[in-house]
Amino acid sequence: MSLRILIIEDVPANMALTASILQGAGHAPMQATDALTGLEMARSGSPDLILMDIQLPGMDGLAATRLLKDDARTRNVPVVALTAYAMKGDEDRMRAAGCDGYVAKPIRYRELLAAIDAALPHG
Repeated sequence: MSLRILIIEDVPANMALTASILQGAGHAPMQATDALTGLEMARSGSPDLILMDIQLPGMDGLAATRLLKDDARTRNVPVVALTAYAMKGDEDRMRAAGCDGYVAKPIRYRELLAAIDAALPHG
């Protein structure tokens, strides 16, 4: 099943790697390099899932996730956090902000695809 997946990531190397993994798995990546652009794309582009970097310039990924979950147009779109924050308690903070999944950087192919699959509604 091909998914439209919005990647919100400000580091070009991370964006390229993530997009490459998604394309290799047959998905269609959409790309935004900051939270505000990502919010606009989420509202207008109808992604199936959002991969959200947490450390973004301007608005951080947790604030952006809260806005997505408060908006009727985007509240049901799963959000998976992509982050270098991998300390005890970080995943709980991200889930409290509304993230449906969590992938620690550096990104690993299988881990990313498993997190995407786990965040999607099955049924």
